[in-house]
Amino acid sequence: MSRPALYGDVRRWGLVHADSLSLLRQLPDASTDCLLTDPPYAISFAGNAWDGASIREAVAGNGDLSDGEAFARWTCRWAAEARRVLKPGGWVVAFGSPRTFHRLVCGIEDGGVEVRDTLLWIHGAGPPKSRRLRGNLSTTLKPVYEPILLGRVPLAGSVAENLRTWSTGALDIGAGGVMHPEAPRAGFWPANLAASHDERCTTRRCSPECPLALIDDGRVRVSRLFYCAKASRAEREAGCESLPQRHVELYGGRGARQVRNLHPTVKPVALMRWLVRLVSPRGGVVLDPFTGSGTTGAAALLEGRQFMGIERERDYIPVARARLAHWAAVAKGAK
Repeated sequence: MSRPALYGDVRRWGLVHADSLSLLRQLPDASTDCLLTDPPYAISFAGNAWDGASIREAVAGNGDLSDGEAFARWTCRWAAEARRVLKPGGWVVAFGSPRTFHRLVCGIEDGGVEVRDTLLWIHGAGPPKSRRLRGNLSTTLKPVYEPILLGRVPLAGSVAENLRTWSTGALDIGAGGVMHPEAPRAGFWPANLAASHDERCTTRRCSPECPLALIDDGRVRVSRLFYCAKASRAEREAGCESLPQRHVELYGGRGARQVRNLHPTVKPVALMRWLVRLVSPRGGVVLDPFTGSGTTGAAALLEGRQFMGIERERDYIPVARARLAHWAAVAKGAK
């Protein structure tokens, strides 16, 4: 059996081209500080096999399972390995889809991880997953948020004992706090709600579709929540300049475009940086078993953490490599 390809600077970041269920079993016990990932949602997103058929195939030997049962069983497998690989008190942060989030939560909980909270990321710009039918009918609503599970590996003793031994087990509310002129020293306690500005927002005015404008109707300046911009085209493709452009169809039949980063669900770097600050100690190791185009790794490097990523899909490896190398250089230059 050949060894999987490993890329990166092993002192700061590494990217392995491998299946997560297989590679996680090879990682040593208690070797990482947190797991932060945007895994497949099991909704067959844009017809991609990695978000549907591949999940069912991975647990095909477990009897006649429904799609939801297969997703929960598959999630349980990687969560159980995550519990072993993470240090006691290590955090698990996983994005999900409203439609399948309950299966994600059950799978992670069945894998031995304690469910601590659910965060909401409001973005307001998700494309509807259904066509407009005759008579102005549809089978779905427009998605404007994604739930994020916050789980924790069981502690070794009390929180204080766990922190002394492993530096894990508690959230860094100071690093994740939202700054405000009224509380310049500590900021506001971070909430379990984050929101992204619409891509049409400016520094002077928000778009009518912006979650910020929808939440406060423009009358009250909401400052107790974490806000960030949606991932722009420039941010998505930073570092990918040497990669060839590829033709991709936009989800929902909204046309096509030429891109270098062909991953369909790129998260904002600022959002992932906020999560990294909350759940990992300074200098710690952040693990992402479903790396995609590498945004978690970019955030970890910019926040002074080490990063270990795993990605199975061959098409995403050069994109993740290019983006990680780019953001590693940015992080190094910022010191």
